[in-house]
Amino acid sequence: MRFEHPNILWLLAVVVPALVAFFWWSWRERQRLVTQFIEARLLPALTVGVSATRQKLRMACVILAVALVIAALARPQVGFHWEETKLRGLDIVVAIDTSKSMLATDINPNRLARAKLAALELMQVAKSDRLGLVAFAGSAFLQCPLTADDTAFRQSVEALDVNIIPQGGTAIAEAINITSTAFKEGDSHRVLVLFSDGEDNDEGALAAAQAAAKDGLKIFTIGVGTTEGELLNPSLVRDEHGSVVKSHLNEKLLQDIAQATGGFYLPLRGAKTIDTLYEKGLAALPKAEQSAKLVKRWHERFHWPLAAAILLLLLEILWPERKKSKVQSPKSNGAATAVALLILSLPIAAAASPRSALKDYRSGKFPASLVEYERLIEKDKTGDLRLQFNAGAAAYGATNYDAAIRHYTAVLPARDVKLQQAAYFNIGNALFRQGQAAKDLDGMQEQWENAIKFYQYAATLDKTDRDAVYNLAFAKKCVEQIVALREAARRARAAADSATRQRRYHEALEIMQPLVQNNPTAKQFEDFVKKLKDIDDIATPHQP
Repeated sequence: MRFEHPNILWLLAVVVPALVAFFWWSWRERQRLVTQFIEARLLPALTVGVSATRQKLRMACVILAVALVIAALARPQVGFHWEETKLRGLDIVVAIDTSKSMLATDINPNRLARAKLAALELMQVAKSDRLGLVAFAGSAFLQCPLTADDTAFRQSVEALDVNIIPQGGTAIAEAINITSTAFKEGDSHRVLVLFSDGEDNDEGALAAAQAAAKDGLKIFTIGVGTTEGELLNPSLVRDEHGSVVKSHLNEKLLQDIAQATGGFYLPLRGAKTIDTLYEKGLAALPKAEQSAKLVKRWHERFHWPLAAAILLLLLEILWPERKKSKVQSPKSNGAATAVALLILSLPIAAAASPRSALKDYRSGKFPASLVEYERLIEKDKTGDLRLQFNAGAAAYGATNYDAAIRHYTAVLPARDVKLQQAAYFNIGNALFRQGQAAKDLDGMQEQWENAIKFYQYAATLDKTDRDAVYNLAFAKKCVEQIVALREAARRARAAADSATRQRRYHEALEIMQPLVQNNPTAKQFEDFVKKLKDIDDIATPHQP
């Protein structure tokens, strides 16, 4: 088994832990909100049938499905078959100089290592061409025949070193002659790419190139090294007098060899040398149909993890969080049967339950939740004040503040101090909302002053409740604004009325507008300001 895109599998190390962390956080947050909203004693009745194990298994299904989708994107492949394909391309022989002068380090890491890397780069570019390899120093031999097998060519190149040919020197002419024998009879497009520093010990290189050109061989030379040269390691190379040898790049010889066959010379510098060679030299040559090549075709198996992911997502959707309640067998006596028939005959809408009330509340259906809780209150014989509290919360969500205050007030005698404190706080909130909706400043001030009293009770019962302390200070500030507004409004209204009587509507508008901007207590003056603006738009000409 293998993956076509194994790098995608790294997403498993990022996405899966992130999903696990998110689900863990959301689980903790949901539990916190539920316990904050519902008293612990009432919680089992409201969550009857809900299975925590089922919820966790559903989360596990989602996480596993995401992991399988990532695996599918990586394209798993199992098994393969060989497929014969016809190729059109060139026959290219690569000749690499393996003399000891190629150990010079005037280019990094040394000349030979750089030439081998360039040959492998040519293999990547020449995808549809057959490649062969000739190694030469004092003599030459065919290291790899022409083949479409990239692995065989790569292994032959990697095996090259300066000891592969025991005879020292650089015999470029012999390398050209050996290359000519590598091509079969009838091959019309013959190419030699020669990597060397050009230090030839045999003067017949140019003559060999001219003879090869008559047989249709085109030579492209790649100069490896620098014209300034580099001293060779004295422990490896010395001249006949025992002196240290300095090796130079002989560009003139390499240029003459290439020109003699219709090719060209390139120095091996920078990252684009092989691209330039192929684009400007090899790609323009006519390609011939070559022998068939066996290509390994892997069998795609991405649909297996993808199908498993889809099944897991369907399971997560269809698998309920609640267990199916077990239906008890009816008793055989007539009284039990009569009771069962009476229950079945009741309208479905009349069957109130904490579970349905809580579900409506969570779904934002506050009026329906309020109706359910009020039915539960009517049926409750124990006087459970938590039902009253939940009904108040539903009424508040439905903006039925009168009902919210009524239900929260019923909770105030509770022995549970936390429940009592929450009721005081929520009554304050409901009174403040009623004050915001008041039609005049008097009604607004009265409701807000009442809200202040309940906020004070809540803050007294729980001094650590920051929300109660904040709302208390905010309500007091709003009442102070009303007092200040009355005086400001009296003065502004008098000035505006005076300006209006003199038909200076724009001046009256400029007096009143700052009064109502960003001031929640000036709501009752908004209609007056709007009328002034409408009159001002008609009476006062404006520049276009």
